[in-house]
Amino acid sequence: MKTVPVDDQSCGWYQILPEPQPPRVLAGHQKADWVVVGGGFVGLASARRLAELRPNDRIILVEALRIGQGSSGRNSGFVIDLPHKRDLENPDINFKRKIIGLNEAAIQSLEEVVTRYSIDCQWSRAGRYQAAVGARGIEYLNKYKLLLKNISHPHTWLDRAALARVLGTSYYEAGIFIPTGILMQPAALVRGLGQTLPPNVEVYESSPIVSFDRSAGKFELKTPQGSIVCPKLLLGTNVYSAEFGFLKSRMLPVMTFASITRPLTLREFDADGGKENWGLTPADHAGTTLRFTSDRRLLIRNQYRFAPDYASSESRRAAVRQKHREGLTNRYPHLRDVEFEYTWGGVCGLSRNYTAFFGKVDDGIYTSACHQSVGAARGTISGQLLAELATGQDSQLLSDMIAVSGMPAANPPEPFLGVGVRTRMKYEAWVSRSEL
Repeated sequence: MKTVPVDDQSCGWYQILPEPQPPRVLAGHQKADWVVVGGGFVGLASARRLAELRPNDRIILVEALRIGQGSSGRNSGFVIDLPHKRDLENPDINFKRKIIGLNEAAIQSLEEVVTRYSIDCQWSRAGRYQAAVGARGIEYLNKYKLLLKNISHPHTWLDRAALARVLGTSYYEAGIFIPTGILMQPAALVRGLGQTLPPNVEVYESSPIVSFDRSAGKFELKTPQGSIVCPKLLLGTNVYSAEFGFLKSRMLPVMTFASITRPLTLREFDADGGKENWGLTPADHAGTTLRFTSDRRLLIRNQYRFAPDYASSESRRAAVRQKHREGLTNRYPHLRDVEFEYTWGGVCGLSRNYTAFFGKVDDGIYTSACHQSVGAARGTISGQLLAELATGQDSQLLSDMIAVSGMPAANPPEPFLGVGVRTRMKYEAWVSRSEL
């Protein structure tokens, strides 16, 4: 393995959680019926469903970091039921209905686990706002309204004044409220999912896979302190799947950045006149995402970079933090002195043809990856269905997942890839600058 995940201890969602118990680290030589690599949404859902389908099998889930430190714990905290951007623009309404059905199944599954085990993750059916700052955003917002109407999805148009009563800022010209979808604290959710797996799933953390070999129909995975041999392997590794030799040169690792404040005081909160617990996504895809959490923290997310190294430096995060400060001050001038406690980046897997992968990549090996930045819902349901596919099950949801998946397009070689992606991202940032 050339690259393994490393935690930079910058993710605010994770850092504000209570300190976990020391990790159970893989040690010695182990044998298992199944190994699941990755403790994010895909891996956790795969392991849970696999344990239900194969209660007498030994299942090992191995995670390079602590559960919640990876990309699944670094997003903005939405579980969205609607098709995302390009998928929503697909003219095939049955295609879109399949995606909605899959996402709704993911939400139902997550909600059942959250409720059953009382996972404290700020889970809320609060819906979502999609908003525009100026003319460019309004154009996108009008298109979005038509797409929602096309699929008969409930929504409400809000003018500047109506939005301000919720958001506590008049920065946005207009928006749409979508009453479906979930808000949550992602690191808390992922940690809770990992702590409530069935008893026949053994979880090993802080155990990165450093080598991967195949011999006599079985796989051997080595970690710094141990190894595992197994006949079946499920990869919840997303962009790191290339390190195992799969989907190489087919995913674009793109890092998005977020900053989160300390909790606002009641006086600071009352000054803006808004409401608690809401989430806003931008009408222009290169715009700014906002969250106001139930514990009165403001989160802002924008800024993107091509991240073939899957990492960000402190200097990079400092530059991003300044941009976030400008964005937050523009929206809430009276909060200009409220400091950000954390700024972090998270890597998502994109593809040039906007296609996610689901299925078998080799004999005995299955993966779901390249979720186009909507991994909470897609990762959860695809993880469950990956376990069903690997155990020979059949269902309408599985058929739908196969139907809406495909092969991500091959990327051009370096240095052309890097030059092209960085140039495109700079262009998108420039044309969308009015929506930041």
